[in-house]
Amino acid sequence: MGLMDNIRKQIGSQFIEILEWLDDSGDTLVYRFPVYNQEIKMGAKLVVRENQAALFVNEGKAADLFTPGTWELTTQNIPILTTLRGWKYGFQSPFKAEVYFFNTRLYTDLKWGTTNPVMMRDAEFGMIRLRAYGTYAMKIAEPKRFFETVVGTQGLTTTDEITGQLRSTILSRLSDAIAEAKIPALDLATQYDELSGAGKRVLGPEFESFGLELARFFIENVSLPEEVEKAIDQRSKLGVLGDRLGQYTQMQTAEAIGTAAANPGGLAGAGVGLGAGVAMGQAMSQAMAPMGAAAPPPMGGAAAPPPPTGAPRWSLAVGGQTYGPYTDEQMRAMLAAGQVAPTTPAWRPGAAGWAAVSTYAELGAGATPPPPPPPQA
Repeated sequence: MGLMDNIRKQIGSQFIEILEWLDDSGDTLVYRFPVYNQEIKMGAKLVVRENQAALFVNEGKAADLFTPGTWELTTQNIPILTTLRGWKYGFQSPFKAEVYFFNTRLYTDLKWGTTNPVMMRDAEFGMIRLRAYGTYAMKIAEPKRFFETVVGTQGLTTTDEITGQLRSTILSRLSDAIAEAKIPALDLATQYDELSGAGKRVLGPEFESFGLELARFFIENVSLPEEVEKAIDQRSKLGVLGDRLGQYTQMQTAEAIGTAAANPGGLAGAGVGLGAGVAMGQAMSQAMAPMGAAAPPPMGGAAAPPPPTGAPRWSLAVGGQTYGPYTDEQMRAMLAAGQVAPTTPAWRPGAAGWAAVSTYAELGAGATPPPPPPPQA
């Protein structure tokens, strides 16, 4: 063997003769094959496995694309690169090029979610803020376009890098889809399938512009702000109560009065305990009272016609606030228990104005005054 043959052998051994990629990470979308000085031997073998594609890049420009199979690199198999290089004849000489392997398998269970709340106009609650999250599946459909739009310009190769780039696109377009659907906030939870389908239709063309295919898209949860959720819970509670609201009011009043009566001074002192005992029940009772119910006049106001016997009609003025209405039986019970002082201002429809409870004969408040406290031992 001559000197030139030895030189050719040594030089030829430096050139890559087999190009292949085995993905051990499971998280790499694009792999740039390491070639020393970007020199590849003409006639070398290129092995492209299933769910892979290989792209030859000449001076930063995408050239020839190879699908799964074993290829021998010749001028016939790399026509674009041959044209760019100006080769007119097939010869066994090295050439410079970059080789990128693309993982074209389907990537599933990719996460997306709103980093910040998304503003939305709701017909019932007005302007509200929504948070949402879900999953999607995608794959590389057009390696050349993917290289030109993502890899070649931004150098992104891993799944996390690509999904981070896509997250802003997902949130922007999905916000428009939810707003255009005009689904009330209370019905969002029942429309996840419809919203997922709308999101896939809107986002599909966006993914295609990157050379990607959006195979699946799911919305798993859409959450409302805490204050809106509390309002919904309160509305649900009122709906469950229905016509049992009066019973609920009496129960809340009795429980609150019992708790306040156990405090030092009881309820008959300054009247603060009574206000604390009936505030919750009274607020709900007044909110749900019939439109025709009589309201107490201000101190010294005109009288009104009396309501039917047995109906709640008594109002009490305690601490500058009005409580009631109460029935005759409730008033007598509170007087007998000492929870209402005889001097507490009271009013009922038909009365000339506010007066002490003890002045109303029908309550029997003035017949037998409450006993004084027992003497100290």
